[in-house]
Amino acid sequence: MIGLIVLSFLISFFGVPPVIVLAKKLGMVTLATDSSHPAHTHKGSLPRGGGLPIFLGILIPMLYFLHIKIVVFLIIGMSLVVVVGLIDDKYNLSPYLRFALNMLASLIVVVGGVGIPFVTNPFSGVMHLDQFKFTLELFGNTYTVLWLADLVAVIWITWCMNMVNWSKGVDGQLPGFVFIAAIFLGIVSLRFSRHDISKEIITLLCFLTAFSFLGFLPWNFYPQKILPGYAAGSLAGYLLAVLSILSWGKLGTLMLVLALPMTDAVLVFFRRLLSGKSPFRADRGHFHHILLDMGWSRRRIAIFYWLVSLITGFFSFWVSSEKKVFGAFLLFFVLSGIVFGSAFFVKNSHQENS
Repeated sequence: MIGLIVLSFLISFFGVPPVIVLAKKLGMVTLATDSSHPAHTHKGSLPRGGGLPIFLGILIPMLYFLHIKIVVFLIIGMSLVVVVGLIDDKYNLSPYLRFALNMLASLIVVVGGVGIPFVTNPFSGVMHLDQFKFTLELFGNTYTVLWLADLVAVIWITWCMNMVNWSKGVDGQLPGFVFIAAIFLGIVSLRFSRHDISKEIITLLCFLTAFSFLGFLPWNFYPQKILPGYAAGSLAGYLLAVLSILSWGKLGTLMLVLALPMTDAVLVFFRRLLSGKSPFRADRGHFHHILLDMGWSRRRIAIFYWLVSLITGFFSFWVSSEKKVFGAFLLFFVLSGIVFGSAFFVKNSHQENS
């Protein structure tokens, strides 16, 4: 187990330099002045494609578990996510096409057996989603479809893919908090096992994810040598969402650990809708952009995101599932106040200077 984790780190770390060379040769680079990428904050030109070494760092050790059905479907879904991400890194696909393919990748792993049979009721007990089902006759075989459990799983995975991907705007921001989130999911997965996969393998998948992103971090931390790209951001959300389901439905844990990226994503989503813009069109209005405008350094912003994830992760160990839901909503309102307060400060500062 330790050997596979170390292998994951090494593949990711040593895989970055050749990917940088390849990305430059293929023209997979982003200019700071490129208007099609208004959310980027870097200067000059940087190669994209950071998702490839991260993906290989997770994929190669996972091949050891090809005898497990869920792992096979997870690999297929991961592969689709990364291929779409790398194509986008080169050609800038339509955000609507990316979203549709995100849903397809989510559906693939759900067909493989990853579903959400229940969710915690914050007031008492649980809400069983697996009670809503129908049978389907296909080629002489009878299948039971847990339609609500599967639908919620697809929505959760797709949401996490986009939510996590939106919080990769500054150097080191994404791989740091993904490492922390995956570590916490790996620890909580040791308490339970579910689906057709043991808790030890779930924990290993969490740690493979964590250490592959950790291997990428030295190259992405300020001053970054390579951008994560769409592949790394969507892959991170995909894996964290799936692992949170496999870890005995620890969606509340992931909501707490990723409280800051999730709050930012919700606020950005509704801000764009209320302003008459597409929620899929990137802009320079995320929380890390606000902090940059306040004069925060890229290092400081990245470390701030890491610390919030670390604190909320430890908090998740000491509260029940019901309290995690309440805690996630409480954090949402607190962090929303911080975001609005910071945005108000920036706006007033600009008005005073103009």
